[in-house]
Amino acid sequence: QVQLVESGGGLVQAGGSLRLSCAASRSIFSINAMGWYRQTRGKQRELVATFISGGRTNYADSVKGRFTISRDNAKNTVYLQMNSLKPEDTAVYYCNARLVAPYEIDYWGQGTQVTVSS
Repeated sequence: QVQLVESGGGLVQAGGSLRLSCAASRSIFSINAMGWYRQTRGKQRELVATFISGGRTNYADSVKGRFTISRDNAKNTVYLQMNSLKPEDTAVYYCNARLVAPYEIDYWGQGTQVTVSS
């Protein structure tokens, strides 16, 4: 099992920046995959950015060039740097951790609200 604690959400003006943090309760070295998702009322949760196999990253087209996912293994923390924020980025952002053994299981943070005003 893994617990995820998120922080960094808030209200920001369009064009501004925020950095989200996700602290895991265990070494992220032992977690097979981690990433960020977001959800707006009336819409399905969508992938924002994630680490995938081989340490590669994957981003939603809508955030490419603006958002950057990173990690600090020593701090068991994954970050999402969000620049050039747009009103359409407004959503609840969730940290995700995936374990694949003994079978595939997803763990989620509590979610943090990001609101971008125009």
